[in-house]
Amino acid sequence: MANTVFAVVFPTSCSLCQQEITEATLIDICRECWAHLEPWTGAACAHCGLPFPSQRALESSVAVCPPCRVEEFQFDLARSYGVYSGELRAAILQLKFRRRERLGKRLGELLPLTYNSLVADRTGAPPVLVPVPLHLSRRRERGFNQAELLARGLARKLAKTNSAPGLRVETHCLYRTRATAPQSGLSLHQRRENVRGVFAALRAERIRDRVVILVDDVMTTGATLSAAAGVLKNAGALQVLGLTLARATPQFPDPDAAAPGQTLDDFGRAWT
Repeated sequence: MANTVFAVVFPTSCSLCQQEITEATLIDICRECWAHLEPWTGAACAHCGLPFPSQRALESSVAVCPPCRVEEFQFDLARSYGVYSGELRAAILQLKFRRRERLGKRLGELLPLTYNSLVADRTGAPPVLVPVPLHLSRRRERGFNQAELLARGLARKLAKTNSAPGLRVETHCLYRTRATAPQSGLSLHQRRENVRGVFAALRAERIRDRVVILVDDVMTTGATLSAAAGVLKNAGALQVLGLTLARATPQFPDPDAAAPGQTLDDFGRAWT
């Protein structure tokens, strides 16, 4: 009855599929679309978590992707909740370009299983969640840092189950020294150069000798996470583990993705 009254008094449609929402919800995404925000459960790189298109990749003695074989990332391990395509990609774009702060925290509540896979069998002091920071100018433009919203949503969900006591979100130990161009649309070499020397550490005592979970929305080549991880390690972090909501990879192209050469910022303006 409550859902019926809600649908009559506050009619709305799902922002992903445009179908009418017939039940009460704090975000304008229907139950069916939310169910499609599925985690990746297939084969993946043992180091960076890159999804493999076939289980045969796990038959090798060392199941790591080609980039991890030739490049030494500065993070110790990385995992992503799902593949950057379909409804998950659409939800992330809405979060970033339509000022959907509540959606950001709800998306963060999808991350506990991925978080648990990162910290499994680790003992000692609880990890510290560190969102990848935006430059101050970009944060002012957007109004929030989407990585911070994801981290707070994750912490809130874990607190409800009391499965990670003492876990905290630390937003003051890592910052960007300058504004950079969006990573989307850049080559691998350009991505590395774009983030070279862009991060710096503050209040190192908050992460010294601690395991740090570096949280971001999307991982593509790993250049951003690697650059941030190196700074955190130099500041005294014991380990740095990458945790992202989605992993973008050409192995799983999205037919609705932006055209070649079009950046996420360019595509995001279509949502505004």
